[in-house]
Amino acid sequence: MQVETTIHSFSLWHHFAHQPGFDCVTYADLAASLGFRGISLSLNNPDYRHLGGREPWRIDRLRDHLAGLGFSLEVDTSGTDPAHMAELLRVAARMGASSLRTYTRHAGTVEEMMAATARDLSEVAPLAADLGIVVVLENHEDFTGPELVRIVEAVDHQALKILYDYGNSQMVLEDPEAALEAVLPHVHSVHFKDHVMVRPEDAGKLTVAGVPVGEGFLPLDRLTRRLLDQGLRRITFENVWAYSAGIRPGRQPQPGVTLGEGSFRWLEPPFDPERIVLDQSRLPPERLVALEHEALLRGVQAFRAVLLRQGCDIG
Repeated sequence: MQVETTIHSFSLWHHFAHQPGFDCVTYADLAASLGFRGISLSLNNPDYRHLGGREPWRIDRLRDHLAGLGFSLEVDTSGTDPAHMAELLRVAARMGASSLRTYTRHAGTVEEMMAATARDLSEVAPLAADLGIVVVLENHEDFTGPELVRIVEAVDHQALKILYDYGNSQMVLEDPEAALEAVLPHVHSVHFKDHVMVRPEDAGKLTVAGVPVGEGFLPLDRLTRRLLDQGLRRITFENVWAYSAGIRPGRQPQPGVTLGEGSFRWLEPPFDPERIVLDQSRLPPERLVALEHEALLRGVQAFRAVLLRQGCDIG
C-alpha cells in the first residue's frame, strides 16, 4: 500500500533554535533529502515559530518552495480562541496547508475544559470548511481518547477531526493503544514518535521522555497496523529526542495501565544523552544540534523499518 511520509518541524527544534541559517526552507530541503514528501510546520507562537516571522513574504516564499518540491503541508498552532483560530486558518489557507493542528489551552476541571474547547471549535468550524482546511484536535497531554471524542462529537462538524499522537496519552496515564481505539474513527493525522518512562527518583517527578524512534517502549508496529487498517495513508514522523513532560495533575492510571510495564516501562539509569536528555541546559547548543541530528537519522531509519514491516510502499 502507498503511504505518504511527512516530517514535523519539532524534529529539528534545536536546529531552528541554534543552527545559524537553519530556517523553514532549509528544513523543507532536508526533509526532501531524507525522502519525505511533505512537512508539518509549527506556527505555535506569536511570531509563527518555525516560519520565522509573520510577514506575508515568508508565507508566500515557503508556499512556493513547497510547490516546487511537490510537498504537502500541515501547520500547527495551540489554543482554541475563535479569533486566534480564524487568524491561523487564514494563514494556513494562504500557505496551502491541508490542516491546522491545535490543542486546548483552557484551564479548570476536565469537564470545564472540554465544554469550553467544544464551544470555541463550534464557532470556527464553518470558517475552516469555507477555507478548505481541516482542524485537527490533538491528544496533547490534556485529554484522554474518550474525552477527545466527546469534544469532536459535541461539535459534530466535518471540518473537525482528531490528530492522534502515538505517545501523548501517557501524560494522562492512558495506554496509547486504548487511546487509539477510542479516537480511531475520527483520526485524520498522526504524530509517529517514541517514548520511555522515567521514575520520579531519577527525574525529580514521574516523567514521560522522548527518545529517538525505535529506542523507546511504545508499540509502534501495533499502533501503525491499526491505523493502516483504518485507512490512514499519511504518517508524520516526529523526532522528540530531548523532550520530556510530567503527568497531568490529578490524573491517575487508566484501566490497563501499570507503571513500569508495557508502554510505561522504566528506562533504567545511567542515561545516555544519545538516547535521552532530561535537562537540556547541561549541554551546549552545538552539542544539542549534533545529537538531535544523529537521533533524527537513527529515528528515520527505524520509522521506515516499521512501515516496511507493515507492507507499506513509502513515498
